[in-house]
Amino acid sequence: MNTIFLQLGSNLGDRLSFLKRSENLIEEFIGKLEKRSLVYESTPWGVKNQENFLNSVIIVKSKLSAEDILEKCQEIERKLERERKEKWGERTIDIDILFYNKEVIDKENLKVPHTLISERKFVLIPLNEINPEFIHPQKKETISELLKKCNDTEVVKIYEV
Repeated sequence: MNTIFLQLGSNLGDRLSFLKRSENLIEEFIGKLEKRSLVYESTPWGVKNQENFLNSVIIVKSKLSAEDILEKCQEIERKLERERKEKWGERTIDIDILFYNKEVIDKENLKVPHTLISERKFVLIPLNEINPEFIHPQKKETISELLKKCNDTEVVKIYEV
């Protein structure tokens, strides 16, 4: 069984509902949800003139390959009306593969670990909540250590549901 860390994000429509619906579809099409972080609200990263994001990180157990998981994540995004208009732009849902076991995958359409993990507090904070001692397979540092070193100044706070 493979252990996959997924980042979920939404800043359009009923953001919390999109996160919950994506979790349900992930359980239906990818695998068993083992652990979830709290939901965090963060200011946009990259493109500023848009709504704040809700983000969470989940751990999923699955028999699927990383490539199959990517395909399923993209199918789920389409089911939830994700439109890819601009990089880092608004979206109903964004599902990123952060880690796949402790593997390093470097393909044209799939980079795991996700290349920007260590630069984004909105990823590191929920990751640190659910597995602070996980060692990044390329950087050879724990999530907790990466969070301490992160220079991201965007605001990330627990979302009060």
